[in-house]
Amino acid sequence: MILGIDSSAISAGCALVEGDKIVAEEYLNTRHTHSETLLPMISGMLKSAGVELSSVDKIAVSAGPGSFTGLRIGISTAKGLADAAQKPCVAVSTLEATAYNFIGTDGIVCACMDARCKQVYNALFKSENGVITRLCEDRAISAADLSAELAEISGNVILAGDGAELMHAFTEEKYALAPSLLRYQRGSGVCFAARNAPELSPAALMPTYLRLPQAERERLAKVDNA
Repeated sequence: MILGIDSSAISAGCALVEGDKIVAEEYLNTRHTHSETLLPMISGMLKSAGVELSSVDKIAVSAGPGSFTGLRIGISTAKGLADAAQKPCVAVSTLEATAYNFIGTDGIVCACMDARCKQVYNALFKSENGVITRLCEDRAISAADLSAELAEISGNVILAGDGAELMHAFTEEKYALAPSLLRYQRGSGVCFAARNAPELSPAALMPTYLRLPQAERERLAKVDNA
């Protein structure tokens, strides 16, 4: 049984998955602070499902890309729970977790998150016959460059993630916008992406940033211009 946690963007979620079965799932898409809502959400879900943390085999979390603060909250929560229960952790790509919402739907999943600065965090995945296959590494890419790349792809392209609407508008609605029910990363997607991923100790679990925080980028720009 896997406990999956996501707090990488405005939404937050958690889930329990055993094999192919979603045992329980919680999802919140508000602007409430994840530091206030994530742990109570997890505790409430475990209680409602009648599952003790000690019964979980591993704890998976979205490790990036995403909001710097949101990722740190999710990682810290996973570390604390795993350390207390003496369980291994799994770091999952936020974009890959999003792609796992589309198991059973054949096509190319373009998972993208708004990275500001006219960029998106993006990765492409092929969903076919119930299998998700990664087509490229996670990256920060301009909307223009991603649009040009999508134009070279034949077949069904699905835009997903919190950057999907941005890309949908930028590409003049050429590609299918995932329905809101499936569009955003969820705890269950984290669980499914974690099934065959390597396990880590809580101490080794770290966020994956594709870009430096804005404050650090601005500091380096000042140094370069000095």
